[in-house]
Amino acid sequence: MKDAPDTPAELKARALRYLVRREHYRAELERKLSAFAESAAILDAVLSELESKKQLSNERFAEQRAHLLSRKYGAAKIRHDLKSKGVADELIQCLAPADEIERAKAIISRKYRTPATSREERAKRARFLQGRGFSAEVIHRLVLRDAEE
Repeated sequence: MKDAPDTPAELKARALRYLVRREHYRAELERKLSAFAESAAILDAVLSELESKKQLSNERFAEQRAHLLSRKYGAAKIRHDLKSKGVADELIQCLAPADEIERAKAIISRKYRTPATSREERAKRARFLQGRGFSAEVIHRLVLRDAEE
C-alpha cells in the first residue's frame, strides 16, 4: 500500500472502478475518494470531468436507487433512503413512484400467500406495509379492500 496520494489519472481510474460496480451520488463518491486525493481541488476537478462526460450522474443514481428500492418499499421509505444518501430534495420530488397500491398489493401477495381472514391478520399486514414505508391511505385502501372481498 502506497503512502503518496493518487495522481489525477489514478484518482479518475479509482472513481471509474467505483462507478462500474454501481451508480454513486457525487457527494458519496467524493467522500470515498477524499482519502486518496492530494487536494480537494484535484478531486473536484476529477468529479466535474466525470460529470461533464456523463459518467457520474446524480439523476441516474437517484432513479436507479428508487427503482431498486421500489420492489420492496413504499414512497416514504424511498424518500428517506435517498435523503440519507444526500440526494437533493428537488431531485427526490421529481421521482414519481409508480402506482403505490399496485406495488403494495404485489409486496403483500409475495409475503402472504393467503388472504387475511381475521382482524388481527389484517392489522399485522397493515403494520408490515407501514414498516415498508407505504402511506396510511394506501394501507387503508388495501386492507379495507381485502376485508370487503
